[in-house]
Amino acid sequence: MSGTEGPALAVWLIAGLATAGVILRPFRWPEAIWAVAGAAVLVLTGLLSAGAAWRGVLRGTDVYLFLLGMMLLAEVARREGLFDWLAVFAVRAAAGSGTRLLAVVYGVGILTTGFLSNDATAVVLTPAVLVAARAARANPMPHLYACALMANAASFLLPISNPANLVVFGEHMPPLGAWLLRFTLPSAAAIAATFLALWLTQRNILAAPIALMVPPVQLPRSGLVAGMGTGATVVVMLGASAIGADLGWPTFLAGTGTALAVALATRQGIGPLFGGLSWGVLPLVAGLFVLVQALEATGAVRMLAGLVRDGGAGTALAAGAAVAFGTNVTNNLPAGLLAGAVVQAAGAGGLLPGAVLIGIDLGPNLSVTGSLATILWMSAIRREGLAVTDWQFLRLGALVMPPALLLALGALALQP
Repeated sequence: MSGTEGPALAVWLIAGLATAGVILRPFRWPEAIWAVAGAAVLVLTGLLSAGAAWRGVLRGTDVYLFLLGMMLLAEVARREGLFDWLAVFAVRAAAGSGTRLLAVVYGVGILTTGFLSNDATAVVLTPAVLVAARAARANPMPHLYACALMANAASFLLPISNPANLVVFGEHMPPLGAWLLRFTLPSAAAIAATFLALWLTQRNILAAPIALMVPPVQLPRSGLVAGMGTGATVVVMLGASAIGADLGWPTFLAGTGTALAVALATRQGIGPLFGGLSWGVLPLVAGLFVLVQALEATGAVRMLAGLVRDGGAGTALAAGAAVAFGTNVTNNLPAGLLAGAVVQAAGAGGLLPGAVLIGIDLGPNLSVTGSLATILWMSAIRREGLAVTDWQFLRLGALVMPPALLLALGALALQP
């Protein structure tokens, strides 16, 4: 074994153990502890310089800002009763049918993911859905599962639907029109297949009757302000995407602006809002960025780029499938960073970028730790006293994700 191979193997071993910690959560310690510990070990052992680690942390700046903006919006909306108000409309639209309530939740999830991103669905929509399910006296789990699965299934509907989309395409992001031509059919296939599989697996629970009506809820003025702020955030994000700008600062400023506007309307400070944020997500993401920085230094990107360079349609589709399952081993954030670097290093056109993107976005529906959105979803339901084990989610994901992936990749291959 050469001196170069030894450090490379050590980096992969440490990164693998850290990722396993994030996925398995030994001792029930938070995911962030394992990611940060792995990054720290790389630096302390000299396998990654402190400067390189810091560069890795800084690579995630746009993601940190984006997440902070989304979490602020969700907390403001929750505290000001916007979710309670929306829940009344969802229950009334369901008209006593659990299946209809699932369809309403799913439809709202498509819009939320498409126009606010999959992370927003996990952070913003999940609490609202739980309120609606409780108001309807329904078992909340099918509807909460819809939030998690839809957050990934619809995340390649638009360029802004998932921050990973920007990572995979980098500076070669297709214009909106070209994006829609390439991904509308695969998105429709993934969305429809995911809903069908979810309904089939949950139909016995959904058959139970739910409340026909619920007492009306008065939306306070501050809740209206929160709703207007969320709508303004959608406009800001679409505008940023249209001009090719990063989404982090616009989302953070929009979320902060909404929080300040609500604080003025209620004559209260914004300090209490920060106590409700899932702060552990930020060091988790930072640790994952450092792990990817170390893996890239081992030459993995050059090796993988050589494997897919000049490959045909079969290679592209196989790469998409491999990435889809790989996201559940590494989480789709580091997988997306590596895959994006490989695609750009390979200089590949054709089906490869699209197939890899579908794998990065849709593959995480297999397991709880497949995507950051699902981790955020899990955090949101834990705050409400609910819990889903890794095995429970995996059993459902094994039935939901593979058919949707197969259909989405097949639809992509049919594109001219």
